[in-house]
Amino acid sequence: MNQHVLRRTRIAVTAGAAALLLAACGSDGDAAGGHGGHPSTPSSAPSSPSDPAAQGGHNAADVSFAQGMIPHHRQAVDMADLAATRAGSAEVKQLAEEIKKAQDPEIRTLSGWLTGWGQQVPAAGAADHSAHGAGGMMTAEEMDALGKASGRAFDTAFTRLMIKHHEGAVAMARTERTEGASPEARRMAEAVIASQGAEIARMKALLGTG
Repeated sequence: MNQHVLRRTRIAVTAGAAALLLAACGSDGDAAGGHGGHPSTPSSAPSSPSDPAAQGGHNAADVSFAQGMIPHHRQAVDMADLAATRAGSAEVKQLAEEIKKAQDPEIRTLSGWLTGWGQQVPAAGAADHSAHGAGGMMTAEEMDALGKASGRAFDTAFTRLMIKHHEGAVAMARTERTEGASPEARRMAEAVIASQGAEIARMKALLGTG
């Protein structure tokens, strides 16, 4: 009888000790959850697509590239729009359509980068004219003359002006490739160098100067 009571007492003591141990562990877990229970949340939270950190970072050269290329591309699209109704050559019309198709999406991409980087996106319209003459961009007078030309005269003027325009873009892209930090911006620069370089050769062939 005494042995039976002793055995029950030992079982009760053991169960009580286990309960105390579990309670202590639970208390420690609650404390971790209450203050430092989620210490890794900020660093493990997924970055948004526009987060510069998610894009590998950027520097001033990337910002300059994006802010300069947006008005540059806008003017190329404006020139391409003229070709739809004023060009006489099917080859020039096709080239203009390809330029517009390539550069319209790049404008949106560049604008998205600037927004994600907390930088100003160049305003459309009057702000674009501030860069005229730089990077191969057309002056207001050149754009006006192009808009008044038609047929073969338009084709020749468009091709010559677009060669100069593309050469400016390639120069900007080479600077970005050398000085930029954003992997995405540098990849676009590489694409600009390749695609617009090929279009320059194509336009020179149309002019018979290639």
